[in-house]
Amino acid sequence: MTTARTVLTMAALTLREASRRRVLLAVAVLTLALLGLSWWGFSRLAAESDSGGLTSGEARLAASVVLNIVMFGFSLIAALGTAFLAGPTLSGETESGISLAVLARPIRRSAVLLGKWLGLVVFGTGFVVLAGLAQCLVVWATVDYWPPQPAAALALLAAQTIVLLTLAVLLSTVVSPMASGVVAVGLFGATWVAGVVGGIGAALGNDGVARVGVVSRMLLPTDGLWRGAMHGFQDSTLVAGLGSGFDGHPFLSQAPPTITYLVWVAVWVAMVWGLAAASFVRKDL
Repeated sequence: MTTARTVLTMAALTLREASRRRVLLAVAVLTLALLGLSWWGFSRLAAESDSGGLTSGEARLAASVVLNIVMFGFSLIAALGTAFLAGPTLSGETESGISLAVLARPIRRSAVLLGKWLGLVVFGTGFVVLAGLAQCLVVWATVDYWPPQPAAALALLAAQTIVLLTLAVLLSTVVSPMASGVVAVGLFGATWVAGVVGGIGAALGNDGVARVGVVSRMLLPTDGLWRGAMHGFQDSTLVAGLGSGFDGHPFLSQAPPTITYLVWVAVWVAMVWGLAAASFVRKDL
């Protein structure tokens, strides 16, 4: 079996396995619940606008901010789902003995890992894009608001998912499935908090505190990608009116990520995946 065929076969098997796990059901239920709640919330916002409580411009600005809050909910669901799916991908199969049957054949472990990682990427990015697009349609149908850069914003959310699941795959090569998921989600939350703290430091002119956010976004790029996605979902007039005092706002973003930062994200993913491959190759099965 060629390496390319091995990778594609493992990717397909990983997708099939993911579709059978209870985590997928939990993700689906949480997604539908969030879509339903957001539909009700945006409908109330539209009703307030129709009754004269808000102007159409104020309703659009409010919808823009609330959309970012809801999208953070979807990014959290994606983080939970991918982290707890990636954990059992390697360590779970190792403990059950499945890996012994697969790797007994003349197949490169790195090809197996790449195939499983690719399957998780398809699953995670597919969820983010479909759920995010559904949410954008909900906002458009209720408040008549459409984000200025939905494709770029959804692509950045998908990239955030790839970053987190790559980290989870690395962790799954050294710790138990449950522990790898918990650690990955914990680092995701810690990085977001560090980003907010760093933004507050920047708004207050405290370089030391601001550096916390900068360093955290380099060590784990999830928050930097999330802030770029928020910029794509925001109303353009809201972005134009932001001042430096909004640097620390957790659901507003002043600028998209730079090309340099996106390149760093790609390098980060490649390095972490390389570490995961090296760890898996040396892992005692």
